[in-house]
Amino acid sequence: MDETVVKSLYTPNCQQDAINLLSKVAVNLPGMIFQVLQQQDGSVLVLYISSGCEYLYELEPETIHKDFRVLYKLIHPQDIKAFTESITYCTTNNTSWHWEGRIITPSGKLKWIQASSQPELQESGDLLWNGLVMDITDRKQAEEKLLESEARYQAILDAIPDLMFRISRDSEYLDLKSEGANITLSREEIVGKHVHELLPSDVAAISLEAIAKTLDSGTLQTCEYQLPTPLGVKDYEARLVVSGQDEVVAIVRDITERKQAEVALQNLAQKFAKAFSCSPDSITISTLQEGRFIEVNDSFVKLSGYERDEAIGKTSFDLNLWVHDRDRQNLLQELQATGVVRNLEFEFRQKSGKIITTLLSAEIIDLDGLPSILAVHHDITERKQVEAQLHLSAERDRLLAETLVRIRSSLNLEEVLQTTVTEVRQFLQTDRVFICLNNTKLGARTLAESVAPKYPSVTGWSTNDEAYLQELRNLLKNNLVRVIEDVTQVALSPKVKAHFQKFQTKAALSVPIMLGNELFGALIANQCSGPRHWQPIEIDLLQQMSEQVAIAIHQSQIYQKLAELNTNLEHQVQERTAQLQQKMQEVEELHRVKDVVLHTVAHDLRTSVMGNLMVLKNLLNQGVGSGGAGEQGSKGAGEQESKGAGEQGSRGKITASLSPLPPIPSAPLPLSHAQSPIPVSRSIIERMIQGNDRQLTMINSLLEINSCEKQGIDIKPEPVDFNTLLGATFTQLEPILRQNQATLKNLVLADLPLVMADATRLEKVLAHLITYSLQNNPPGLNFILSASVEGKMIRTQIQDDGVIMSKLECDRLFDLHVRDPQDCCSTSIGLKTYLCRKVIKAHGGEIGVISNRKRGLTFWFTLPLAISPTNRP
Repeated sequence: MDETVVKSLYTPNCQQDAINLLSKVAVNLPGMIFQVLQQQDGSVLVLYISSGCEYLYELEPETIHKDFRVLYKLIHPQDIKAFTESITYCTTNNTSWHWEGRIITPSGKLKWIQASSQPELQESGDLLWNGLVMDITDRKQAEEKLLESEARYQAILDAIPDLMFRISRDSEYLDLKSEGANITLSREEIVGKHVHELLPSDVAAISLEAIAKTLDSGTLQTCEYQLPTPLGVKDYEARLVVSGQDEVVAIVRDITERKQAEVALQNLAQKFAKAFSCSPDSITISTLQEGRFIEVNDSFVKLSGYERDEAIGKTSFDLNLWVHDRDRQNLLQELQATGVVRNLEFEFRQKSGKIITTLLSAEIIDLDGLPSILAVHHDITERKQVEAQLHLSAERDRLLAETLVRIRSSLNLEEVLQTTVTEVRQFLQTDRVFICLNNTKLGARTLAESVAPKYPSVTGWSTNDEAYLQELRNLLKNNLVRVIEDVTQVALSPKVKAHFQKFQTKAALSVPIMLGNELFGALIANQCSGPRHWQPIEIDLLQQMSEQVAIAIHQSQIYQKLAELNTNLEHQVQERTAQLQQKMQEVEELHRVKDVVLHTVAHDLRTSVMGNLMVLKNLLNQGVGSGGAGEQGSKGAGEQESKGAGEQGSRGKITASLSPLPPIPSAPLPLSHAQSPIPVSRSIIERMIQGNDRQLTMINSLLEINSCEKQGIDIKPEPVDFNTLLGATFTQLEPILRQNQATLKNLVLADLPLVMADATRLEKVLAHLITYSLQNNPPGLNFILSASVEGKMIRTQIQDDGVIMSKLECDRLFDLHVRDPQDCCSTSIGLKTYLCRKVIKAHGGEIGVISNRKRGLTFWFTLPLAISPTNRP
């Protein structure tokens, strides 16, 4: 701002106007451009962040891209509420968003920012925010300093001095009023004294002159002077009026602060004059009615292209700045209605004729009684271009995404191609888009087309001219894009020129459609209305769309092949299905035969084994009571047999007579042989009984396994006292434990909760586990039984000090598989352990075995509690 203009603003009568004028000048620095997509589910997607965020927020664009909410964390706590309310108001009322507030950067700097955006509702329901954030810290600081200056100046204006003197013509103090005044002398020290006695000589001379002028002229006289005080030199103003015959009243005011404020204001004027001239934004002062420029800064010269002397004194219409004349009328109406406008978007014409877009902020000011407009123009031309480019990119991405979805969801190639050319023509805003096929047998022909009604269609066009086709192929050789902005400026063959003339083509953009390394065809855009400059984004779109079209064509070809394969496959499946059904019937028949054989063989084996057991036990019982039989026998031979039997019994032998047994179908023997007793060792009969017992157990286990595999284990769980169950089991096991010289130590606590179990089946599980250890270890085995509550289960452990097993044997112990045939008892025991696991699983528990490091095994299993341990009474 010109120094002369600044000084003219600070005349004594318009000091307040000057402050108001200077307070409107703010430096709007370039900031950060952003584009954010607010999706319907509440999530936020950052589409674009300019590099200005590094200066403004001290954050890299990548950081903001990852999480846009990092910007919210930088907002000053006192400004978060206003920020949230502004966003809510904007989204609720569908208005543009403007907000000013403070942020605290990661380095601890406090900044003022100004953010604005115009949200756009997308077809999908999402909200697209395109906006700008600027650093207005300098402006805010300037405003704060100006407000402080205004406060000091207002204090000076409001401070009415109350020190009053009555002074005679000969300068004697007649009276004074000093309440509230900062005066070091008392009333008695002043009244009756003369001016030259209390004031310095120079001040006294000024006072005497003012008193004389006041009395002689009868008018108000004012004089200023300085006095030294204990607080330093002070400035005072004395106003003198005639108060009587040869006396005046002097009202003395301390104007030290006002003097200091005036100096500060002059400094401030110079400072803001520099801000006016150095601001990066265009600042102008013009008349309200005509729009005649009074003052412009250097940024206006740079922005408009007009020199300062070309602009001052001219109106905006004289310079032809307004692109739309009605815009200034709209601006005046808004200013007259509200007195101020903020960030209104207008288009202006530069001296060169180029159109630019600015954000205009303006306010009506009074400049020496002349209504004027103080306007700040912020150039957003580049931002608008970026926004347009972003919008175009978004449309391109949308079109590509929809095309990709269409290709994936539809197998109708004709529909896909037609929709593609229609949407590409709409995006490019061109006159014709079509897809042409290149085929060595069929020649060239059009597959799909979208054309403006007033231009000829290429649908149905085809050619078999191989020379012409080869020329067209050469135009797209090496997968290159063919760009023709003006057909008259490109060297073409007569055939191609004739083709362009026939279909009124003035500009063309051709992109090859490649299937692998083969040229399938081309995606072509024509401009028929005149030459056209094809933008890079348009060329890129056509290239990507050609790739999508290639995918659709390839997909269609694959689908045709799949259809043929599916036809053959259906016949094969039908044949295989028939074969499988036949095999399943055969398998079912085999299972039926297996069940019949199993039950038949098991029935016969059980009958045979049980018969053997009855005979052997009968023999064993007769051997035990053979003494009695000898006494009841006949004399002679009978007595010798009885005696022999007794002697043999004492030696572990039994003399068996075959006469009590059922007749055996065999060849008849002589009577002497049939009646002869057969000596049999007692241990042999006991072994035969044990073997038959094991066979019977194995047969029963096989039948039980077969039943549970088909129908499952049938259990009837009910609440059972675990200690009672263990006691009954130990009672049954007592004989076998005593027979094997084994001991069992019960460490189970008496207050265990009830378990849900089938007592009968659980007793068998315990018996099988202990029997396994007894049969696989020598006599003298020691058992330790313990149980504990784990969550909602009871875990029971049976530990012995016998032989150990490998981990593989532990893992396979409860599986159903064929064991070592040399182990005479392994098969039946294996079946029992398999059934044990079935029973525990049916209860909802688990079972396993752990081989201890040094000696012995630990069997464990879990059972569910009848009630939760936390709810026990």
